[in-house]
Amino acid sequence: MKGIRFLPSGTHIPFIGFRKVSLAFSILAMVASVFLFFAVNLNYGIDFRGGTLIEVRDKSGPVNLGQFRSTLGGLGLGDIQVQEFGAPTDVLIRVEQQAGGEANQQNAIKAIKGALGDGVDYRRVEVVGPTVSGELIQSGTIAVVVAILAVLIYIWFRFEWQFSLGAVAALVHDVILTIGIFCALQIEFNLSIIAAILTIVGYSLNDTVVVFDRVRENLRKYKKMDFAELLDLSINETLSRTILTSVTTMIALVSLYIFGGEVIRGFVFAMIWGVIVGTYSSIFVASPVLLMLGVKREWSGLSGAKAKEPASGDA
Repeated sequence: MKGIRFLPSGTHIPFIGFRKVSLAFSILAMVASVFLFFAVNLNYGIDFRGGTLIEVRDKSGPVNLGQFRSTLGGLGLGDIQVQEFGAPTDVLIRVEQQAGGEANQQNAIKAIKGALGDGVDYRRVEVVGPTVSGELIQSGTIAVVVAILAVLIYIWFRFEWQFSLGAVAALVHDVILTIGIFCALQIEFNLSIIAAILTIVGYSLNDTVVVFDRVRENLRKYKKMDFAELLDLSINETLSRTILTSVTTMIALVSLYIFGGEVIRGFVFAMIWGVIVGTYSSIFVASPVLLMLGVKREWSGLSGAKAKEPASGDA
């Protein structure tokens, strides 16, 4: 039985020829993402801002958001956000952090329950204090930075420092663009999104390592081939695998986004976006950066081995 191929074996797309356009596009996208972060900022969830999150289900049927807002608006609890959440009968209530500590936060929950009465079921109540939210922001940032540094060291030992910097450039690109899209769309940024970003780092790294591993093999086989041509050859040889992996992953993620419910929708959106930018960066960011840095042909340690020149159909 033959394996599935999305592309013919002789496919030769000149990806490296597009490197100036792709790098310029990536740099502009990263600059725009940083600008959005400082100008608009992220829509931080309760995990990072502190406050109370209450999910309720209206027993009487589809909710009347206007009635909910008018009922809760007169409680004097500050900013209260009310929105539909999943099913038409579900409501998500966000209450800002109350001054005076945890006791006042619990009083706010009691006030909300008293105002809503017995007409609703309480499905979830979460309270996050300002100290905890600050620690979560710090821990989440450290987790992402440590993951990228670990990738830097891992690729350095497995390949060479040029490969390491190329892989890290792709990862930084993916993380910054993910933050940028969340700033632009104002999707709630909570602790699960940090988990999604760490998963994106792993996915992008996997794609990049597959390409780099083929580059390393071809460096040993074709010692006199132009490096840009060798990179194109390596990308095209792994392109069918890259597309197959991305498509199968996207099928699962899109299904989760449509049918998985509101609770995981932000996480799944981050993953979908991560698969797109991760696949893009492994081809259009990591490889062009590697070309700019250059690789010594003696690096493979096989300088004494017999060089193999490409046959007419190899390149």
